[in-house]
Amino acid sequence: MTFYLIGLGLNEKSINLETLEACKKSKKIYLDNYTIDFPYKKQAIEKAIKKKIIVADRALIESESIVGESKKSNIVLLVYGSPLAATTHISLILKCKKEKTKYKIIQNSSIFDALAETGLQMYKFGKTTSLPTWKENYKPASFMQFIIDNQSIGAHSILLVDIGLKFSQALEQLKQAAERYFTKIENIVVCENMGTKNQRIYYNTTDKLKKLKVKSPYCIIIPSKLHHIEEEALRELTK
Repeated sequence: MTFYLIGLGLNEKSINLETLEACKKSKKIYLDNYTIDFPYKKQAIEKAIKKKIIVADRALIESESIVGESKKSNIVLLVYGSPLAATTHISLILKCKKEKTKYKIIQNSSIFDALAETGLQMYKFGKTTSLPTWKENYKPASFMQFIIDNQSIGAHSILLVDIGLKFSQALEQLKQAAERYFTKIENIVVCENMGTKNQRIYYNTTDKLKKLKVKSPYCIIIPSKLHHIEEEALRELTK
């Protein structure tokens, strides 16, 4: 019996033959629905794999009970993008190793692959950080330190945005966080629905972009010093 951790890629047509074969011989198909806002409905996946999907919330995945189930039958966990891009899922593989449970990882593309379409050079990206949803008494801004550190070595910063955080709110939080660190963020790159038919890439100042109605999933890049090829690519690819 095998636990399958499978990446779905970035759109409903990215499901590969290896994934179809694994789903066909598995008893249960789970779908991680808490690490990303899906750009399509789960019914599109069910249509592709010809099986019903069980939506797995955070509590179910973090309980690692799915690994226990795979001792008796083949179990699949589908993950948007790459199966191991989110740090959550490596704990399931470690659980398999500890309990001597057979497992197989089926790779696919992630947002990190798609970001190359911005024209920014991938080896110039620094540490990735996240922008959480602020609440009345919870407004963390420590992600700004990652951005500042990246800027100090000429590296671009990827800012992964919390599920449910609207674009206008994200920009306002980014502005306030920068002010708390006595700095200012001007030009940004916004990547919307990458890898799908609704993909959009924007590059401008935060003031000029704040009126956009950007739909999830999206992420924000704070570029550092640009190579002239990067400048040309951003200018041409975001027209």
